[in-house]
Amino acid sequence: MAKWGEGDPRWIVEERADATNVNNWHWTERDATNWSSEKLKELLMGLQVESEEGKCEITEVSKVEGEASINNRKGKLIFFYEWNLKATWTGTSASGIKYKGNIEVPNLSDENDIDELDISVSLCKDEPETGLLSLMRGEGASKVRTALADYVGLLKTELTQGMILPTANGMTKNQQAAQVLTKASKTQIGSCNSAPHPSSTGVKIPTCKFSLKDTFLTSPEDLYRVFLNQEMVQAFTRSGAVVEAEKGGKFRLLDGNVNGEFQELVPEEKIVMKWRFNSWPCEHYATVTLTFTDKGNETELMIECRAVPESEEERTRDGWQRYYCHAIKQTFGYGARLC
Repeated sequence: MAKWGEGDPRWIVEERADATNVNNWHWTERDATNWSSEKLKELLMGLQVESEEGKCEITEVSKVEGEASINNRKGKLIFFYEWNLKATWTGTSASGIKYKGNIEVPNLSDENDIDELDISVSLCKDEPETGLLSLMRGEGASKVRTALADYVGLLKTELTQGMILPTANGMTKNQQAAQVLTKASKTQIGSCNSAPHPSSTGVKIPTCKFSLKDTFLTSPEDLYRVFLNQEMVQAFTRSGAVVEAEKGGKFRLLDGNVNGEFQELVPEEKIVMKWRFNSWPCEHYATVTLTFTDKGNETELMIECRAVPESEEERTRDGWQRYYCHAIKQTFGYGARLC
């Protein structure tokens, strides 16, 4: 991979930022390499696909080589990223036979559209033929492509704060946009008592509902607290979080990938919240209800999700199982079988 140097416009941006841009007015640059490396691993690890052939999961991200940066050139943000990725997947056939293979993505860059990515899926040497390979080359590669698209989207939203130049009224374009979204959010919260609806864009979003049930080896009191105590949320998500544990309080977790508002809190019994992935259509929220039932030495948790975009059902279901249920059990030792 080429190093930045003389003649490369990205090098010129970095060089001129100090010489002629005392107030960051013309060109500024932000290094996004370390953030990108961690984010790519986070998005790829644990991805699962399943069919009648069996089940496969990405169990290791062994290679994340590359670089990423964001440049502000006279008020226009320009994104540079170039990555070579390699991961390991493991599979278990319907008959219980174990398999292992590799996934390679050599060309994730700003020069290639996500749909043009070369995602190579193979079996490890000496592994016998299996229908799981077709599953990974089809649905598995599709999930990898979606995860990489999420990375690009997050790169263009999470790391750009403060990089847009001030406008005539002293506010940045990002701040103006945030102010508009905040006003829209307050209006929606103040006027809607039922399940949230997407912004009025003239396009109706098809939605669905689903439920999950899981059992935790702890009391309803302790499990209820896990969802509302900011330090405990940060512990099981392994990232920074903001949790305002009151009716109408906001929450933001998983590096901003998930956010929302608490609508109803019944201690040890129920939590109702407006909840969304950051990549969902602007201002569209699902309604998520958590019901805690005391089962003696354990607690049954019922998770009901309504108004989830149809195209996001599987991702949302997987997200609750992986980033909430599994992570809480692993972090606090509340492990029990999934019902």
